[in-house]
Amino acid sequence: MPTEVGTPVGLAPMHVQTHLLCGWCIGNGFRFTPRERLLCMVVSVAPDIDGVGILFSEKAYFNFHHVVAHNLLFALFVSGVFAAFSTHRTKAFLVYLLLMHLHLLMDFLGSGPGWGIFYFWPFSRWMANNPYAWPFYSWQNLCFASIFLAWVLAIAIYDGRTPLEALMPELDAKLVKTLRRAAVWRR
Repeated sequence: MPTEVGTPVGLAPMHVQTHLLCGWCIGNGFRFTPRERLLCMVVSVAPDIDGVGILFSEKAYFNFHHVVAHNLLFALFVSGVFAAFSTHRTKAFLVYLLLMHLHLLMDFLGSGPGWGIFYFWPFSRWMANNPYAWPFYSWQNLCFASIFLAWVLAIAIYDGRTPLEALMPELDAKLVKTLRRAAVWRR
């Protein structure tokens, strides 16, 4: 059991790349602009900002990761700020809030035993803990990552865009063209 607020007994949290892909895939389920889909990606990894403590010390990382930004207050704040920069503000706020909670759920399931979620922090130190959470390098986490990667490829082939659409549109178009040429099935 944790000896300090966030000290884990198990392994590290779920892969950041999996959260990124998840955010972009979910964002594609809505009529969002490329910028809003990019914001979906950023929102989906935003809770991991509390892992920046690793730059200072291992102790800081263990004390603050899954605490400071893995909670309801942070989810509401980030969702509100990002929605303010979105075209579809209400819908975006709700999707961003969903993505923040999906991040928490994914971490709850796939960060290893001992990495609890302090959902009501800073108002409470109650921790939702999953003693059956699968380890960081597990087949389950690899399956999630593979599913999201396959989903990204399907979106690229069928809808003609990749997660690079807002940042590098020319590269995005080239990737789509290459993937469509290489695809066994076509639209």
